[in-house]
Amino acid sequence: MTRACVGNIHPASTSTHPAYPRSASMTTTPTAWTGMVSVDDTALAVTDTGGNGRTIVYLNGAYADQSHWKPVIAELGAGFRHITFDERARGKSKTSADYSFEGTVRDVDAILAARGVTDRPILVGWSYGATTAVHWARRNPGRALGVVCVDGAMPYGLTGEEGRERIRKLFRRMRFILPLARPFGMAAKMSADEHAEVNIEINELVAAIAPVLDKVVDPVRYVLATGANLGAGQEEMEAVRRSLTPVLDRNPNITVYAQVESNHSKILRKDFRAVADAVRETVLEAETK
Repeated sequence: MTRACVGNIHPASTSTHPAYPRSASMTTTPTAWTGMVSVDDTALAVTDTGGNGRTIVYLNGAYADQSHWKPVIAELGAGFRHITFDERARGKSKTSADYSFEGTVRDVDAILAARGVTDRPILVGWSYGATTAVHWARRNPGRALGVVCVDGAMPYGLTGEEGRERIRKLFRRMRFILPLARPFGMAAKMSADEHAEVNIEINELVAAIAPVLDKVVDPVRYVLATGANLGAGQEEMEAVRRSLTPVLDRNPNITVYAQVESNHSKILRKDFRAVADAVRETVLEAETK
């Protein structure tokens, strides 16, 4: 995938930025906290680093846990308040009767309320989490300082009966691998069929996400990989990323901040600096307005 096929690309900054205080009027400092937040019929494992820096809320990939954000958090450092959590049946969170996307969006609100977030957070989402972040920002205009989408929330998905069957077959083949992947934060405490249904729903959502992106008023920056993905080859992933081009042309609030050499699965581990720089740029833009 070449840079020219996406457009509106800003190279990742290599400069070091200072800490960014939320507000001079803040009188209390949020304390560090790790625990469980109850929502609906489940409880979510949450980690909040506290501090008076700008709040960043990290939203995971479809079956991933919060551990994948460690390199980004370490790169950004203590000048920010970092909130991570495991979605339902992921990581240390409890199982649920509801693994729907709407439940996931509700969980964002539950975490913000439970942790008393009063400033405008930056939402950083990877893959499934990027779609969650964009939908949340569209439903809450002006409430986020900005959104950073890491190789996700692009208007392309497997739909229709053929697409659904392809996804189900993939997870049936993986049914013996999923329990082994769970300790590494790459699978959920779900059956193979439940994994598949989550994937089917997100594919249908991203296929229809263009109108949502068109209406987002907060700054959205994309960090895109260039490699293949599990279940999708190089050509298909290039088509996925090209699907973003018309959105970039229509909505000036959305830009591609950087394209990096890693693939979808390894982007947080190999290109965490680009993700961190996109966060810093989001804050700098807000501070200079």
